[in-house]
Amino acid sequence: MTELTEDIAALPDRSLLVLDDDAPLRTRLGRALEQRGFEPTLVGSVNDALSAVRDKAPAFAVLDMRLDDGSGLKVVEAIREARPDARIIMLTGYGNIATAVQAVKAGAVDYLSKPADADDVARALLATGATAPEPPENPMSADRVRWEHIQRVYELCGHNVSETARRLNMHRRTLQRILAKRAPR
Repeated sequence: MTELTEDIAALPDRSLLVLDDDAPLRTRLGRALEQRGFEPTLVGSVNDALSAVRDKAPAFAVLDMRLDDGSGLKVVEAIREARPDARIIMLTGYGNIATAVQAVKAGAVDYLSKPADADDVARALLATGATAPEPPENPMSADRVRWEHIQRVYELCGHNVSETARRLNMHRRTLQRILAKRAPR
């Protein structure tokens, strides 16, 4: 047994809600976390997650940010109402600073980009203020930080390209080219 698995086994309530609309990812993550000692409930939509929370509010939750039928933030709020002590982390393939801030304000304790390793997810679920996670092995590049800042301003401007370009003191076409590209690593 690893130290992480022992920590999970010592918990009085290991209930875990995993919400993701990507069925293979949801299944793999659920199995991996179950092998580490959690007791997962797997759901693929916001409505199913809200129903699961009404039935039994979980002690832990791993929620996708963007789903076909809404936002995982709705589920964060429902869990917070039903169980304020729950530990919630958000997963997303569209990671940017603005959505991370939204998730934390809604009540998530951490925010991870997909694909996330099951051990990283488990560590994030168990992390407390006293045991802050270690710094990342591969921090964001300067290009990625710039891209994140542009995405944040773009979101704050209501996805208005002209207003975002004006606020960033950037030519509109340059901004459009940056927004059309994938995020740098």
